[in-house]
Amino acid sequence: MKQIIVINGSAGVGKDTFCSLAKNYAQVISISSVDEIKQIAKWIGWNGLKDDKSRKFLSDLKMLLTEYNNAPAKYIDKNVKQFQNMAAEILFIHVREPKEIDIIKKKYNAITVLVNNKNVKQNRSNAADANVHHYVYDYYIDNDGTIEELKETVRKFITKLRGKSNGVN
Repeated sequence: MKQIIVINGSAGVGKDTFCSLAKNYAQVISISSVDEIKQIAKWIGWNGLKDDKSRKFLSDLKMLLTEYNNAPAKYIDKNVKQFQNMAAEILFIHVREPKEIDIIKKKYNAITVLVNNKNVKQNRSNAADANVHHYVYDYYIDNDGTIEELKETVRKFITKLRGKSNGVN
């Protein structure tokens, strides 16, 4: 099985935890469309905090770099090419913007996952976070319960992916 998965969800819903738990069932790599944006932001003084002001800053910086030279897409392309030559089975790509999600889905035959947690208020401090729910995803993961429940959800998800792997990437 070799699968590219775009993962999304509001801040704090458990996307990173979902990806981390997936490592119990498959060889996983996880990247974000803002990985390089964060490096640039740190270079110019961002302190690494994920408050509303910082989230807006990162979102705006990503939009500027997308418009200027499409740097976030180039970063994703580079990582997808590396993934295709690795033993890893799943590449999770964290992306917030619906337009970018759609491009990745079509370009790489990716599937899309939205992680929800009804106990976490959606962040709307910037364009990227505000539009998290403005996309029709292939899978919706509820992370409202215990870590054990999430582990079981992840296990079932990976099992389902393996069952569909004949026609996937």
